[in-house]
Amino acid sequence: MILDVVTLPDEFLRQKSLPVEDVNDEIRTLIENMYETMYETDGVGLAAVQIGKLLRLFVVDDQNGHKMAFINPQIISTSSETCEIEEGCLSIPSIYEAIVRPKNVTVQALNEKGKPFTVEADGFFARIIQHEYDHLDGVLYIDRGDEDLKNKIVLNFEKKAARKAEKEKIKAAKQARIAAKIAAKQAKKG
Repeated sequence: MILDVVTLPDEFLRQKSLPVEDVNDEIRTLIENMYETMYETDGVGLAAVQIGKLLRLFVVDDQNGHKMAFINPQIISTSSETCEIEEGCLSIPSIYEAIVRPKNVTVQALNEKGKPFTVEADGFFARIIQHEYDHLDGVLYIDRGDEDLKNKIVLNFEKKAARKAEKEKIKAAKQARIAAKIAAKQAKKG
């Protein structure tokens, strides 16, 4: 099932996710739906918070043999060597920025069966893990970049959301007027 992706300026993205208490069929179904949503939206990673669930869970597929779910992940080490790569995010559509992050990470997590695993990741795979891991703490990639650009991006998304809300308000008022006219005509026929 394709799920709706939460986007800026929704403050839900800024909340801290809670640990998954039990790796059960409900969590496995959620993971399947997250993969489906990620693929449908051309993403390479997706955190549960991005689809409205405050759970410490994300999925990744770097398209290079690393497709996996991370439940209750913990980054246990990062390299001192960094690299700068342009990042984007399904929750901040069509916006990209070069972000500096550690080149390598080591992560411990649970898989879909609730079994612990450790993975050492480098390059693009490490980048995706760090990006999704940030989501679990309410951090967006734009928080790690240029502050002025971040402020412009947030303001732009707030304006878009306000315009959308205004359009929906106008549409609802129009529908209410139409419904009232129909009701009045039916009452006259009565």
